[in-house]
Amino acid sequence: MSKRRLAREYALQSLYYTDTGKFSKDDATMFVNGFYENLEEDTFSFCKDLVQGTINNLPQIDKILSARAKNWSVERMSAVDRSILRMATYEIAFSADKAPIPAIIDEAIELAKKYSTENSGKFINGLLDQIKTERNGH
Repeated sequence: MSKRRLAREYALQSLYYTDTGKFSKDDATMFVNGFYENLEEDTFSFCKDLVQGTINNLPQIDKILSARAKNWSVERMSAVDRSILRMATYEIAFSADKAPIPAIIDEAIELAKKYSTENSGKFINGLLDQIKTERNGH
């Protein structure tokens, strides 16, 4: 498993626990600091950025997702899909200079295949593709 995928999996866990009320926003950062500090420095930093960046930009991220999720409210999405989408949207909209957008989308789809339902990959791909297209101005 690549270092970036590992960081995304750990970040997904933290965001999921925060979203489902098992962690506060502060607890999510402490969770990353406490449990993932054994990661290599660049992987740890990337994981921490994903968690903190997603949480700190959550209102804007949810607004971006809500505008594109036809017939779906963000609240209605499964907690896993919502966490994956929020993290990937953070990467695309707020830190796309750190990874190529196609790689961000591919990683989100892989996370959905591993942790969510059979149809989640298609759903996530469709939403993130809209965000990518609009970001690129096409």
